[in-house]
Amino acid sequence: MNICIVGLGLLGGSTALGLKAKDSSYRIIGVDSNRDHAARALLGEIADKIMTLEKAVLIADVTILATPVNVILKQLPKVLDILPRNAVLIDLGSTKELICQSVSNHPKRGQYVAAHPIAGTEHSGPDAAFAELLPGKQMILCERERSGIEALEMVENLFKLKLNMRMSYMDPAAHDRHIAYVSHLSHISSFALSTTVLDKEKDEFSIFEMAGSGFSSTVRLAKSSAKMWAPIFTQNTKNISSALGAYIKNLQRFKDMIDAQDEAASKQEITRANDIKRILSGIDK
Repeated sequence: MNICIVGLGLLGGSTALGLKAKDSSYRIIGVDSNRDHAARALLGEIADKIMTLEKAVLIADVTILATPVNVILKQLPKVLDILPRNAVLIDLGSTKELICQSVSNHPKRGQYVAAHPIAGTEHSGPDAAFAELLPGKQMILCERERSGIEALEMVENLFKLKLNMRMSYMDPAAHDRHIAYVSHLSHISSFALSTTVLDKEKDEFSIFEMAGSGFSSTVRLAKSSAKMWAPIFTQNTKNISSALGAYIKNLQRFKDMIDAQDEAASKQEITRANDIKRILSGIDK
């Protein structure tokens, strides 16, 4: 089977490595506008061959778009235009509503599956890719009813059977609303904390000498790619703005309690926040 992966960074590269580890018969055709990434993908055996997008799509059984969401928005209709009759197109973008709308009336809509794997790290590029990124993780499919049976079977074969991912199904608007809180807001929080400390570091360099594991884990996501995340914020503006508004209100409440030295209120708020352990323990199971 020929699998074309467009975008050979962390997600695309890890998809390729994971599939090749499960089935050596898969031939990965890589596409990447960054020549250095393409060369490193070949060197790291992520891709078996590098081709242009147009040529790769025409000979692939499956094409997977693993590029930033603003690029996916442009690529998706163009790739569907040239997609062979029996081939399947999948995108792995972190936003879904605008992307799905972009091909809503396309005559080949049934050959396309809108997907979002809940997996990633703060690192980027082909060198960050590893075969164990996706196995065991959640894969969300949107507008399942708009995709053909053959296309859905292909996705389940690749991601559920081969990579052992858990499949769930959502409406694109609901997906974007929920992901704004559990993913996009987390990254913004990390970016904001990092810039706050960097601004303070100009006067107090010693703050980094005192930084422990708590700080490191909280700002880990601040290492994430701006090229990938800035377009996500643009595409999911309404939902992220709503999430940020709620988050800012909670931050202000903490500030007010601390300014008032209201220790009882602080304990109550922290105890309420501790309930996240119950939710996350259920998810981890």
